[in-house]
Amino acid sequence: MNQTLPTKADAVAWAAVVESEMARGAFIDRSLAERTTFRDLLVRYEREITVHKKGAAVEACRIRSLLRDPIADARLTDLTGPRIAQWRDERHRHVSGSTVNRDLNLFSHVFNVARKEWALPLDNPVGMVRRPKSNRGRTRRLSHEEEQRLLAQLAPSERSTDGSYLPGGCRNPWILPIVLLALETGMRRGELLSIRWSNVFLEECYLHLPDTKNGEPRDVPLSTRARALLAALPRGPAGRVFPITAESLKQVFERAVVRAEIHDFRFHDLRHEATSRLAIRLDNVLELSAVTGHKTLGMLKRYYHPRAADLAKKLG
Repeated sequence: MNQTLPTKADAVAWAAVVESEMARGAFIDRSLAERTTFRDLLVRYEREITVHKKGAAVEACRIRSLLRDPIADARLTDLTGPRIAQWRDERHRHVSGSTVNRDLNLFSHVFNVARKEWALPLDNPVGMVRRPKSNRGRTRRLSHEEEQRLLAQLAPSERSTDGSYLPGGCRNPWILPIVLLALETGMRRGELLSIRWSNVFLEECYLHLPDTKNGEPRDVPLSTRARALLAALPRGPAGRVFPITAESLKQVFERAVVRAEIHDFRFHDLRHEATSRLAIRLDNVLELSAVTGHKTLGMLKRYYHPRAADLAKKLG
């Protein structure tokens, strides 16, 4: 262990502190932490930890974004509570509180893994900073007119006589059926993309999800419309119902939303919309949660946003 200091007096003082800590058995060699950057941790974390997570693709994108941030080049010994708080405030100027909190959650787990499993001598500075207030839960519903415009933009693009695509519509044939199935079942994006034909049972009117977000399998009942959607799809050799990536789905959907002139609508909002529609047909909360996969009434309530006009019809 060695240390380079600007003056002899600084060196003597540093040596005295080290000798005192060693005598008390409290000395911790932080030279490795001084040579390691946050970038080193993030790269190793993505390689060894992220790849084993269900949301690996999403977290990998988050890590790549952080690697472009100047904080990635900070030494671990410089990542103190005040430094993290400074980054938090700067980040919050550009993104929502919920996004900042998700970043901080990643920070915290990276530090904990490095400390507990990689034997790096460091504390977790995230625990010393205040968290920004998270966003209020989304209640965005899709109006009938918006839905018609969105589906029109997702319909297969027409071709001219020379084979070239005409303006409008969508060139990816998988996006429209996956959006329609999302509206019919309330399934999450990852669940939809994970469906395999071997787990689709059209005659029994359900499909099986071996692994869901909460770690438990789930059988999703299929309505007549959902079964018709699935029955009309071609079956590829890979066995996946929707052979597209999450990133492709995200990009194509977002572009269609823009073309349809729909404001502030995300793919995950389809789950809110579907849950609210299913609640009209399934008055029993247990039945509704069995379809959507929500484990608690509180979580289910976050996705159920009835329109006042619809409730008024029920009142008579």
